[in-house]
Amino acid sequence: MSDRLRLEVFDEGDSAQVIHHGPFTAEGPTIASPHAFIADAGLQRRGKHHEVYLSNARRTAPEKLRTILRQPVSAG
Repeated sequence: MSDRLRLEVFDEGDSAQVIHHGPFTAEGPTIASPHAFIADAGLQRRGKHHEVYLSNARRTAPEKLRTILRQPVSAG
């Protein structure tokens, strides 16, 4: 097994999520949307966001990539 691979278990609990359409480099404005929702709902971001890739970046044009962005939250 490669030293660059690792297995992580996510026990994230409640989360806000959004789907991003487009290249990975353009995710900034998309992740800002759930961050604003979290703040408006009186919640707090907990830990780092993570991504679930729905497209194969080697076979899909960048503008057609789809990625779920999830941000764990906790009560404010």
